[in-house]
Amino acid sequence: MMLRDWFNGRSRREQIYLLAMLFFVGAWVVVQLIMVPASAAKQQMALNNEAASEVLTRVDAKATRLIALRSATKSSDRSSLTAAINRISKLEGLVVRRLQPNSRGEVQVRFEAVNYDELVKWLYRVEVTEGLLVIDAAIVRSNSMGGVNATIRVADSG
Repeated sequence: MMLRDWFNGRSRREQIYLLAMLFFVGAWVVVQLIMVPASAAKQQMALNNEAASEVLTRVDAKATRLIALRSATKSSDRSSLTAAINRISKLEGLVVRRLQPNSRGEVQVRFEAVNYDELVKWLYRVEVTEGLLVIDAAIVRSNSMGGVNATIRVADSG
């Protein structure tokens, strides 16, 4: 009640000035507490969206390049399954005794008296590194020390 009495004790002109000042201070508080933080958050979101858009553009470009590289690799390095198997065998130092393609697009590969560890590396490269599919493998011990004979059926996984 004291504040009301104090306010009523002022002249009409002072009361108008006080009410106007109270309105402007209230509006300033609303702007400072609500509008300014909201505007700053909006600007930060716009910056975040712009950065995410740039990252997405770079990722799309890299994905397109990767797809192009993969298709180029498939067409040039693996023009045929037999050429790929020969290339992998040379890289691993294995001699292919027989390489027989069949009508289903598979190739039967025969190794004789090869080192087991080298054959396992060959199988790893065929499936994991080159992305080919080993359909079946028959591996038996050969007469040589640590050697094996193997017949392996390979197909293109694509």
